[in-house]
Amino acid sequence: MQCFAHFSLFCALKSRVMKKNIAIFASGSGSNAENIIRYFQKSGSAQVSLVLSNKSDAYVLERAHRLRVPCNVFPKEDWIAGDEILAVLQEARIDFIVLAGFLFRVPDLLLHAYPYKIINIHPALLPKYGGKGMYGDRVHQAVVVAGEKESGITIHYINEHYDEGDIIFQATCAVLPTDSPDDVAKKVHALEYEHFPLVIEKLLNEK
Repeated sequence: MQCFAHFSLFCALKSRVMKKNIAIFASGSGSNAENIIRYFQKSGSAQVSLVLSNKSDAYVLERAHRLRVPCNVFPKEDWIAGDEILAVLQEARIDFIVLAGFLFRVPDLLLHAYPYKIINIHPALLPKYGGKGMYGDRVHQAVVVAGEKESGITIHYINEHYDEGDIIFQATCAVLPTDSPDDVAKKVHALEYEHFPLVIEKLLNEK
């Protein structure tokens, strides 16, 4: 019985040690971040261990606090240099970084420290409607104005250029002639909530 107890403890500790740590970068409301946090709270393979933002009034911080995930805000100069942020990530033993509505460029220092371990979700089918300044409602407005028949999500690795990293996954939704930007946003959000956590988990299991 004692040996079995020791073995059970060993398994529990091993499972805890092997659990991968995710950091989420977010700038706004954080609905995607909350969805990801809740998903991995039920997972045995990974957990969201940290939420970082560039905005002190971002509602994502309230969501993280409510879900008992440590969070921090860094000023613009830290996001340009990157060394303070990297130190926090390393202290938290972060294995993987997820951008969920993050509106600031990730510094090169982090790109080099986490090669092919930083992903973003874009609310359109890249390479269309990407680039600096194309986010949120601006994207949905552009899709409707252009008369597109479909939109969707693109999950991709990030590099030194906005929305130009290697594409990992895309999912589409129909855009009807009667759809407003808000209608398109609702369809795209549904795809984000459905697919983003699953893609993150799949990538973590492959690494």
